[in-house]
Amino acid sequence: MILVNNPGSWDDGYAFLAHSPWNGWTLADLVFPFFLLIVGVSLDLSLARRNGARGSALPALVRRAALLYALGLLLNAFPDLMQLGSVRWFGVLQRIALCTLAAGTLLLTTRARTQALIAGALLAGYWLAMTTVPVPGYGAGVLTPEGNLAAWVDGRWFAGHLYRDGFDPEGLLSTLPAIATTLIGALAGRFLRSPHPAPLKTVGLIAAGLGLAAAGEISGWWFPINKQLWTSSFVLLTGGLGLVLLGVCYELIDRRGWRFGTRPFLMLGGNALAVYLLSSLGARLMEICQISAGDSCESLRLFLYQQLFQPWAGAETGSLCFAIAYLLVWMIPTAELHRRRVFLKI
Repeated sequence: MILVNNPGSWDDGYAFLAHSPWNGWTLADLVFPFFLLIVGVSLDLSLARRNGARGSALPALVRRAALLYALGLLLNAFPDLMQLGSVRWFGVLQRIALCTLAAGTLLLTTRARTQALIAGALLAGYWLAMTTVPVPGYGAGVLTPEGNLAAWVDGRWFAGHLYRDGFDPEGLLSTLPAIATTLIGALAGRFLRSPHPAPLKTVGLIAAGLGLAAAGEISGWWFPINKQLWTSSFVLLTGGLGLVLLGVCYELIDRRGWRFGTRPFLMLGGNALAVYLLSSLGARLMEICQISAGDSCESLRLFLYQQLFQPWAGAETGSLCFAIAYLLVWMIPTAELHRRRVFLKI
């Protein structure tokens, strides 16, 4: 997320590190669904450990979701925290909060079969709604940025509180299939806890992942793969690719004990929320801070990119090098927290 969200230049970076403008997908589009997938896995593992205290688990889920949502609002409002009345109501942390609450509640109150059926119903229902419900002024089945049902819902109910006028890529309606993404992860976590032999778990995760990814590509002919709409085909594709990656990691790291190169990921994962929040605030401050450049001013981010990275690395590589350097800066406090065994959680 830090690499994708903090290029040296938004205009000169590599295409695979930029989100797809609309239909289709890039490497950057996999980051958020992979995160929700692993949220689902973690939810199942965490709630399973609290099997004897499930009565207190739901209130804890509600508190955590509320705090996550509030942190998302504050991040959106920063630095003008007094203008919460016009703040964007949705965002990455808000979607994580809603998906965590919904998936966690289902894990506490339903069986795995029901969870799978609900995930399927969410994807099928979203598909039907987006393709058959008529939008005023556009009709049914219009999937353009202005004419789709999700944009109409956002504009109708949350005008003035969206990412852009009339649409939000983390809006309310598109959060429903994102819950299905989280449930796919939860089902994978349950499978990892099962008594099945370890080799079967590896094969099962990879096979299920390949099947879902293939289903996503095929269904994309009728309901295009689109991250901003979080289409059902996007859920199947990214959920499938995420399961394949999870299966590979399980085989190499858990089964075969391969630890080479994993330490930076453990450091970042141990304080993922804190690193995301602080790096996002730091990026916002770099945009606010303006540097005089001749007859005009430019952001500190753009100034550093143009002065320190672009001259020797070029436009695209320089933009990536800036993002890597920014990530490495945040690795310093992250490594220290990991060394001291300090994990900031909510």
